[in-house]
Amino acid sequence: MPELPDEPHPSHRPGAPDDTGQLPIMFGGPGPSLLRGTQAAPAGPDYEAIQRSPEFTGLRSRLRRFIFPMSLLFFAWYLVFVLLAAYAHGFMSTRVFGEVNVAMLLGLAQFASTVLITGAYLRFANRRLDPRVAALRRSLGR
Repeated sequence: MPELPDEPHPSHRPGAPDDTGQLPIMFGGPGPSLLRGTQAAPAGPDYEAIQRSPEFTGLRSRLRRFIFPMSLLFFAWYLVFVLLAAYAHGFMSTRVFGEVNVAMLLGLAQFASTVLITGAYLRFANRRLDPRVAALRRSLGR
């Protein structure tokens, strides 16, 4: 009968602690030198400085001036639809033509308004946000 190889030492198994007693770094992050107290040079941009910059805060403000009103408008429109469906049965069941009633048209209008809002956001982002993002990236040397 063939002899089975010995079980590998626990420290040689993937994910097992190394001789320092710590698990190996698996998905980036600080290397062993940082774990031992020495500092390495930062590898990327200073994101905190970017967030404090007037260009970034202006960009974020411009985005919020579009997103918040549009979100509130859509939520109000959706809430009106739900309330009408729950409490205005007579109105919602009013036939418009053939078997199509007001509820069906308003339900389809929910989908249409979603498409319109998405298109409006894309247009807004292409015209107002993307040029500012590109300028911010150029200023960072990226």
